[in-house]
Amino acid sequence: MESAAQSLKVAAVQAPPVFLDVEATIAKAISLIAEAAANGARLIVFPEAFVPAYPDWVWVVAAGRKPILNDLYARLWRNSISIPDTHTEQLCAAARDNGVYVAIGINERNSEASGASLFNTMLYIDPQGEIMGRHRKLVPTGGERLVWAPGDGSTLDAFDTPYGPLGGLICWENYMPTARYHMYRQGVRIYTAATWDSGEVWLSTLRHIAKEGGMFVIGCCMALRMSDIPDDLEFKSMYPAEKDWINPGKSCIVGPSGQILAGPMEHQPAPQGEILQSPTPHDRAILYADLDLGLVPAMKWMLDTAGHYDRPDVFELIVHE
Repeated sequence: MESAAQSLKVAAVQAPPVFLDVEATIAKAISLIAEAAANGARLIVFPEAFVPAYPDWVWVVAAGRKPILNDLYARLWRNSISIPDTHTEQLCAAARDNGVYVAIGINERNSEASGASLFNTMLYIDPQGEIMGRHRKLVPTGGERLVWAPGDGSTLDAFDTPYGPLGGLICWENYMPTARYHMYRQGVRIYTAATWDSGEVWLSTLRHIAKEGGMFVIGCCMALRMSDIPDDLEFKSMYPAEKDWINPGKSCIVGPSGQILAGPMEHQPAPQGEILQSPTPHDRAILYADLDLGLVPAMKWMLDTAGHYDRPDVFELIVHE
């Protein structure tokens, strides 16, 4: 592994999109990139499926409700992205203008084929405004399969940066041991874990991955309230009447020994008599941390799961790229 810069400020954007509105969501992303960059971040990570929305309706609309699901899919497709297109050009310009790396979750059209199927994709952009690459989620979880096609091994890359290799997996892909191991053996130092999950087990998973991989993990989740969903979308009425928060976020940034450096940042009403954990408005919330990258090789002395703690004479992983 080549020597890398020893410090990096990163940002996890815990904000909702402008639900199913690609133009407004791209504009919001550009504004948030500028805000995080002005605060010193050099890598800015957005949640899973930020553009134009995480399709949470897959968890509340029964699979047989075809008219509703057809209409929602068509609206999601109309507001999704091809790589490249004018929307990626806008994001690339924002990265270039602010001199930052950007990792952002998008709904991506399969423009290499029919253009009518969608992938859950993380798009990586460098400070020169060039697309470094993309990663398509390998296995959509449960109801997500009503919306997203599965990715393949051709997008399991890590990307070289002055701070060391940058890469990651999306949401519950992080429970796939072989996918994680493939990232470890590419020497990833800075690992993005964009997600929709905000549970306590997920937070434990992020800490485990950081320790297992000996790297920094940026867990970035979308905070979403009922008020963020337009009233004209029929599925909104299918949530319980008393529901306010759909997802409280709980983004966090973890160091290579499993220690939490920032977060979890939670947005929800506090129990009566208690103070809110984060008073930041959820629509512009950004979590920051300064990473001491010298800790990565220090942690590898004791545990290097793709190095001296590996046993290639016993185990072999073949990745079909």
